[in-house]
Amino acid sequence: MAMWKRSIDLETLNKLGENSLVAHVGIVFTVIGEDHLEATMPVDVRTQQPFGLLHGGASVVLAESMGSIAGYLSIEEGKSVVGIEVSASHHRAVSSGEVRGICRPLHLGARNQSWQIEIRNARDQLCCTSRLTVAVLG
Repeated sequence: MAMWKRSIDLETLNKLGENSLVAHVGIVFTVIGEDHLEATMPVDVRTQQPFGLLHGGASVVLAESMGSIAGYLSIEEGKSVVGIEVSASHHRAVSSGEVRGICRPLHLGARNQSWQIEIRNARDQLCCTSRLTVAVLG
């Protein structure tokens, strides 16, 4: 697909997150689709707030991680992306299991990109909608 400018497999993609917040909270990329990325994140002591629910900040970590990787994959060698704005609307609480993020482009420009990330629970119910804007550098 022309959207992805870099060729990478899931094993290599997941190695990029080693020794970072991505690995610390248990994010695992599971799908590199033609027009989207998917990843999972556990809902456990690393990602819950004190009342046992998925922390909104953890949802944002998942969203920003996915959007940043998608941005990186969609630009040519020699360029990079940096996040400049992220927002999240939380729709439904999650207390256990894992969540799945689905990241799709809203805008792929030469200077900036916008990505939408839907976070869904094990029953495929929408829990959070996030949008990430990245600047394209280089």
